[in-house]
Amino acid sequence: MNSPILSPLPADVAADVIDTRMGTLLVESGKLTAENAERVLRMHRELGIRYGEAAMRLGLVSEDDIRQMLARQFGYPYVQPGEAGLSPRLVAAYAPFSPQVEALRAIRSQLLLRWFARGRRTLAIAGADPDDGAALFAANLAVVFSQLGEQTLLVDANLRGGRQQDLFGLKPGPGLSDLLAGRADLDVIARVPGFGDLSVLPAGTVPPNPQELLSREALRSLHTLLEGRFDVVLYDLAPFGAGADALAAAGRAGGVLLVARKDHTRVPDAARMAEQLVEAGAEVVGAVVMEF
Repeated sequence: MNSPILSPLPADVAADVIDTRMGTLLVESGKLTAENAERVLRMHRELGIRYGEAAMRLGLVSEDDIRQMLARQFGYPYVQPGEAGLSPRLVAAYAPFSPQVEALRAIRSQLLLRWFARGRRTLAIAGADPDDGAALFAANLAVVFSQLGEQTLLVDANLRGGRQQDLFGLKPGPGLSDLLAGRADLDVIARVPGFGDLSVLPAGTVPPNPQELLSREALRSLHTLLEGRFDVVLYDLAPFGAGADALAAAGRAGGVLLVARKDHTRVPDAARMAEQLVEAGAEVVGAVVMEF
């Protein structure tokens, strides 16, 4: 029996199907009631305008609502401010069309070309001190990698005072330190609500021996396991000013991206950090400057 030949939908029918899907998403997300959805549908058909435009003309939804639904249709996740319990400083999650996030995507592209295209799966993020913004940058970079459709894991390797738990609104509990000490298993890895391709491994219980934990063979074994499960693994390292913890984790990652803060990070500190990372067996992939 011959296979049927499928013809493309006429342009007006195809647009109507897309617009109907927009209405369904708006209702499912609670942006429209069923009654209002019908009002929008009538205007959409009577005036021949897109469903989203009709909904905005009626004052029922905002432009941000429409952008979010379009993002869902095209598999590009982000959330509205106040949703998912994420920190408002995660601009990649809340404002993906802003200039700041465009800059993040440009950095992602450079990393894909310079580092990940070489078969690498892991990259560490390091700053000289807690105020350099490395943890915040790592969190936003993890979001934009997950928006690319890459299964992304952000590991908070700052065992002295990890910040990823707070940035992603995670409940206090065990994490990396507990895994390395044999007190927990991989169940401590948390999926980020609203981002199906993004997971976070929090720092966990503050241990009395962070440097020793990160130097154990257990980190090597865990690292190998994580690389087998995720497309991209990002390590948020402890600030260099806090001790030598970062060197142990950086050696496992192989590559490190340095983060400096404009008018804050001292050039000699950044140079010394880069030198020590190379001595520890890591490759300095590049550097970014954060502005606050």
